[in-house]
Amino acid sequence: MEIRDKVVVITGAGSGIGAAMARRFAHEEPRALVLTDLVGDRVEAVADEVGGHAVVMDVSDPEANRQLIESTEDRLGPIDLFCANAGYGIVGDEQTDPAEWDRMWQVNVMSHVHAARYLIPGWKARGQGYFLATVSAAGLLTNLKAAQYSVTKHAAMGFAEWLSITYGDHGIKVSALCPMGVRTRLFEAGKEFEQLLGPDAIDADQVAEEVVKGLADERFLILPHPEVAQFFQNKANDYERWLGGMRKLQRRVFPE
Repeated sequence: MEIRDKVVVITGAGSGIGAAMARRFAHEEPRALVLTDLVGDRVEAVADEVGGHAVVMDVSDPEANRQLIESTEDRLGPIDLFCANAGYGIVGDEQTDPAEWDRMWQVNVMSHVHAARYLIPGWKARGQGYFLATVSAAGLLTNLKAAQYSVTKHAAMGFAEWLSITYGDHGIKVSALCPMGVRTRLFEAGKEFEQLLGPDAIDADQVAEEVVKGLADERFLILPHPEVAQFFQNKANDYERWLGGMRKLQRRVFPE
């Protein structure tokens, strides 16, 4: 997909990867950029910078997704590319409050489902549409010290795969963006993220550049850290060895 002259929606666009994608996409001359975020001043600032349209919304709200998609298409025309980018992570385990598990499930997974619910019928009717899910390498591998993040990102990956399989023959394209460490607000969620991902972390602008390339190639997996492909192959080829390697990494990075 070429972004030029397309109507593009990016959720979680007030900072991090979402803001970087908005800035990079703007250079491709889309017909319209619609940017959403939970924090109004952030997304409005980015929208002003790139000449986009700002929408303040909670992506976990089904009705907000319906309104976003319907109002965008009424005002600007059919959505060509929807970037389900909003998400967050925390340090947590099986002892974490179940309410936190539920909140992350709603944001990291169900927001994708809600958006697809209102996008797919129109895309099927038109025979085209593109869904970009910001997943994370955690959706292919795992994230030490972050149970909720790992589980929800696996689910987001599963949903992206399912969309691609189910609607690929209807002209609908799907990509899953799976970076490892990116220097965004996620690092503020706990020192563990910095300890684990910091040494190989890249800037959000680098991720956005890889997104443009991946969309142009219409690749399902967009891997800003190319080594993730090898890690994923290692996991598939010898699951027991991979698990042992992850335990070894945990002992090294987080010695008890």
